[in-house]
Amino acid sequence: MAEPAASSGGDLPATVGIVGAGTMGAGIGQVALEAGCEVVFYDVDEAAVEGGRRRIRDGLTRRAAKLGLESDDADAWVTERLERVRDVPTVDGLADEAELVIESAMEDLALKRTIFRTLDDVAADDVILATNTSALSVAEIAEATSRPGRVIGLHFFNPAPVMALVEVVAPPLADPAVVARAVAIIAAWGKTPVVCADRPGFIVNRVNRPFTIEALRILESGAAGVTEIDEALRADGFPMGPFELMDLTGIDVTLAAATGIWEGLGRPDRLRPSPIQEVLVAAGDLGRKTGQGFYRYADGKRVGENERLSTPASAEHLIATQIRERILDGIAAEAGLAADEGVASPELIDLALRLGAGHPRGPFESRQQPS
Repeated sequence: MAEPAASSGGDLPATVGIVGAGTMGAGIGQVALEAGCEVVFYDVDEAAVEGGRRRIRDGLTRRAAKLGLESDDADAWVTERLERVRDVPTVDGLADEAELVIESAMEDLALKRTIFRTLDDVAADDVILATNTSALSVAEIAEATSRPGRVIGLHFFNPAPVMALVEVVAPPLADPAVVARAVAIIAAWGKTPVVCADRPGFIVNRVNRPFTIEALRILESGAAGVTEIDEALRADGFPMGPFELMDLTGIDVTLAAATGIWEGLGRPDRLRPSPIQEVLVAAGDLGRKTGQGFYRYADGKRVGENERLSTPASAEHLIATQIRERILDGIAAEAGLAADEGVASPELIDLALRLGAGHPRGPFESRQQPS
């Protein structure tokens, strides 16, 4: 694997500011460091900053190993990049020197608006202000600033150093030159930028929503079980089935995302969150992190399905091809709606689903192939 080219001169930032040093903030910081940038962190929690440094060190060590560097060279490679990490005690200090600021704080609109109001007051006019939000309206965040034209979304996927996709979210007031510059930066960082409109769920989190919602509908009806549904999708080339994915992500996280997108789109019945998710969350069965979700886990290994789940017997039993057809049809229908609304082109939606959600084929590509 070739090391990404260092950013030098031109329109690319020498210094990147990151608000929030958690998992995503640290991952984004690592990406910027590997591209040759300096990274300045701000976090209200000093322990989070130290934790971010440790995550970056661990991530860079893994990357050095993948690059095949010998021990001494690997240590020097990691050290050189870590020396370009700093932190500041205030948001003002960060915005005063960075050319691109990426906010990666909690998914709370009021908090993000406060952060962006402060950034806007301090940062020079040509500084790009970006949010890594996965669910909130970028336009509503930008309303807190006096110059909304420079506010965009840069939605990295977790883990940021590994995942190729970055959704570049352009709200209505975004300056096209700012969007173009952000696309150039993300590409120079070795990622694949996909520009999309500022609509609930952007591309991936919206279009891929039927992957879990339709699976839950099938389960609710009793037409197939958890393991059957997961196996049907894995057999079609998906890296994991919908229930495995929800257990890995966290059922509470998935439910929150599903609810936010459903409400943001006007509560369409096709995307209504499942009562099964609500029952599991209320019971504290959140997936791998609690030892039980749709499956039960012991010592990190799956040992069976959750016995708490009870679904009605159904006269109709779906076989694997029918399960896949129903779920993929739901994804394709949502992709069509998103394209019609101008969220992104069919080609970019296909690309985003392949890179951001591990689909073996994009939803428009799938319609062109026999099932």
